[in-house]
Amino acid sequence: MGEKTIATNRRARHEYQILERLEAGLELRGTEVKSLRNGKVSFKDSYIEPTSKGELVWVGAHINPYEQGNIWNHDPERPRKLLLHKQQILRLSSQVAEKGLTLVPLRLYFKNGIAKVEVGLCRGKQTTDKRATIRERDAKREVERAVKSARLQKR
Repeated sequence: MGEKTIATNRRARHEYQILERLEAGLELRGTEVKSLRNGKVSFKDSYIEPTSKGELVWVGAHINPYEQGNIWNHDPERPRKLLLHKQQILRLSSQVAEKGLTLVPLRLYFKNGIAKVEVGLCRGKQTTDKRATIRERDAKREVERAVKSARLQKR
C-alpha cells in the first residue's frame, strides 16, 4: 500500500532547525481516522509534550469532526497520545527537559493503512538563522534560473 501523506507542517521547517526525525503511531478514535482520510487536519500551533505519566502527547492539532459522525464525533482539539517505545519516550523526554529542545509534528500520513506522525526533535531558529536560510534558498533559485536560461540560449 505504501505511504499517503495527509498533511505537512511547512512552518516547522522555517521556525525550527530539525535535529532528528522519528515515526510515531497515534491513538485515534474512529471518527478521527475517517476525518483524516478526508484530509481534514490542521497543525497550526501544535506541539508534542511529555507528561508526568511517561507518555508523549500531541497538543493543539485540530482534526475536524467527521460529517456523518453524529453523537460519536470526537473533540477536535483533544490531546492525542503518541505510540512509541518506552526507551524512545524516555530519551526524547530527557532531551527536551535538559537541552531546551522541542518536539514538533512534521508530517501526518498513512502507512499501510495506519495513521502515523513524523516527529522532529527541533531547536528554535533565531531571526538571523531564518534570514540565512531564506538567502540560501534565493541564491539557489537564481542559480537554477541562470542554468535554465543558458540551456535555452544554446538551442
